[in-house]
Amino acid sequence: MAIQVIAHRGASAEALENSLAAFRRAVALGADGIELDVHSTLDGAIVVHHDTVVPAVGPIPDRTLGQLRARSLPNGEPIPTLEEALHVAGPLDVWVELKALDPAHDSALLAVLRRAAYPDRLAVHSFDHRIVQRLCVRHPELRGGALLSAHLMDPVRALADAHASVLWQEWSMIDRRLVEQVHESGRTIIAWTADEAADLMHLADLGVDGLCTNRPDRALHLLGRRP
Repeated sequence: MAIQVIAHRGASAEALENSLAAFRRAVALGADGIELDVHSTLDGAIVVHHDTVVPAVGPIPDRTLGQLRARSLPNGEPIPTLEEALHVAGPLDVWVELKALDPAHDSALLAVLRRAAYPDRLAVHSFDHRIVQRLCVRHPELRGGALLSAHLMDPVRALADAHASVLWQEWSMIDRRLVEQVHESGRTIIAWTADEAADLMHLADLGVDGLCTNRPDRALHLLGRRP
């Protein structure tokens, strides 16, 4: 199976991260997927943004969608909703990182995913494995991923506990044995976030299933899929 190239927050080396422009660029470059970050607003909208606090606006959980959209991003675009991002991504895989999610807004997130044109191409992942477990129990068809930046004694157990089929592992903490453990369990492993050519090729040699990168153009070139 070919290694997936996943654009981290879109093609964020070329356009503002987590913006529609970055997602459009990832599509144009030929990335297999897009990784993005979401938060829920006070009125239950799901918006794409990395940090919880938007400068000059305030904490996303304490603001309505209208309040957030009243101020533009540095590139002049509005903060995108998840629905808008999914529309731009089209048939690409979209990996939705949940920084946090109030259980009261679980239904709103799942509704957005279910309404998407390509719901089978969507997945959620988080450092808070409890959120992943909660969502995957409610929606068993949803792919779940567990984010890690640690060497665990039993990473497969952590995945099973989270109802996750994908391990998102910080790239410098991946070795061949970890890849083998994950694959032996029937699961997949994605490396985040690697940009340098030597690191990308090393991870590919280890047999990871996905490369999450700010430079999807470089990863695609190294894998022989782009001039």
